[in-house]
Amino acid sequence: MKRFSLILLLIFFLIPACGLPASDSPKTDSAILASTTFLADITRNVAGARLMVDSLLPVGLDPHSYQPSPQDVGKIEKSKLLITNGLGYEQFLKPLLDNAGAEKTVIEASAGISVEQDAAQGIDPHMWLDPNLVILYVENIRKALTDYDPAGAEVYQTNAEAYVAQLKELDGWIKAQVEQIPADKRLLVTNHEAFGYFAKRYGFEVVGSVIPSFSSNAAPSAQQMAGLIDEIKRLNAPAIFLDTADNNTLAQQIADETGVTVIADLHLESLTDGAPAATYIDMMKYNVSRIVEALK
Repeated sequence: MKRFSLILLLIFFLIPACGLPASDSPKTDSAILASTTFLADITRNVAGARLMVDSLLPVGLDPHSYQPSPQDVGKIEKSKLLITNGLGYEQFLKPLLDNAGAEKTVIEASAGISVEQDAAQGIDPHMWLDPNLVILYVENIRKALTDYDPAGAEVYQTNAEAYVAQLKELDGWIKAQVEQIPADKRLLVTNHEAFGYFAKRYGFEVVGSVIPSFSSNAAPSAQQMAGLIDEIKRLNAPAIFLDTADNNTLAQQIADETGVTVIADLHLESLTDGAPAATYIDMMKYNVSRIVEALK
């Protein structure tokens, strides 16, 4: 009788361990690495609790001007899958990948999406400022996670669908907020040329940028500065919008010449540690609220 009870006890403990489907068993390794904080958040929404996702860049740093550290090489060496934006956005990554010992799969979240391109400046990488393009990011990320962990395919599909619904809701919310701005006042002056996809989606005109480049790591000429001042005066644009990581010296010089307001607290390249931009969706809502407040 005691032997029979012992067998029943063993069965009781073994069935839960062996009977769960593979897709319900979370993988707790941290082999998934995203290049930026907002990409890490998007990836986490697809991975759910099944995979741990880390960001290579810490909160608050601009990828355009980021200087890699020796610790970054270690992070990349430990990772199995690296999620990047692509389109030349993470130029700091090449030496890190060259120095990392083991080969790994690198996924571009922007792969296959139609790009905005300027003959003089190249390709605009700032697709994530249009949530509809992030929906395509989600699909690329879902495929990458499924290839890495096929047993979790159903989990990733379900999570992706739920997050896409949130992104569509965000798009509708942004449209409703922008409607508060008269059409002739939907004018954007920015620190660098980051708002192309956003402007195209929501009906803004990009008047110009303090730094006429897709990177915040460039510098304008005196002629370019003078041209932007003239354009701001001609169109009566009310504000210049900067990321918190941007140097506002040149923007302030232009503001002194034109009387515009400098809005220097947007979050375009990085999330924040807590409010106001703890997630990608929070980041977009905060930025849109600040833009609408300044232009309406």
